[in-house]
Amino acid sequence: MSFLRKDYSQDPQKKNLSPSQAKVKIAAFCAYQERSQQEVRDKLYTYGLHRDEVEELISVMITENFLNEERFAETYVRGKFNLKKWGKIKILQGLKQHRLSANCVKAGMKQISEEAYWDTLLGLASAKWNSLAEPDAFRKKIKVQRFLLSRGYENDLIYMALQEVEEDHQG
Repeated sequence: MSFLRKDYSQDPQKKNLSPSQAKVKIAAFCAYQERSQQEVRDKLYTYGLHRDEVEELISVMITENFLNEERFAETYVRGKFNLKKWGKIKILQGLKQHRLSANCVKAGMKQISEEAYWDTLLGLASAKWNSLAEPDAFRKKIKVQRFLLSRGYENDLIYMALQEVEEDHQG
């Protein structure tokens, strides 16, 4: 008994929308949440549009204030820091993937106050320290450090936070 096999030789079908149809869809895409130009550009290419049509639609979205990269950067940074508790290194990597200008990145990073950043780092370090059942303090410290590094925090700040957490739990 044989089965028919799916033919994978062709590319997945593009939607092939006209520029006016794409404008309506991309406006809804941008209205739903803040988007970077790169996200919008990638989405427009999936509609089967050509480069000049894509760039024209992006400029229309900017003039109609559907797209604003500085606003996107600020929203992205606030969301990743306040909700996901990411550190500055991980947030910067995410912003670089969206191909934002240095000015937009700088404006976005201003959304994090130094005090809130330190408090969040200490809170994460303390919570992770308390959640580990590791009897060896050195191994526990290493595990917390790895966790905080994976969250995108800077090594020198992690070191200071771990010293503070360790002192709090010894006394």
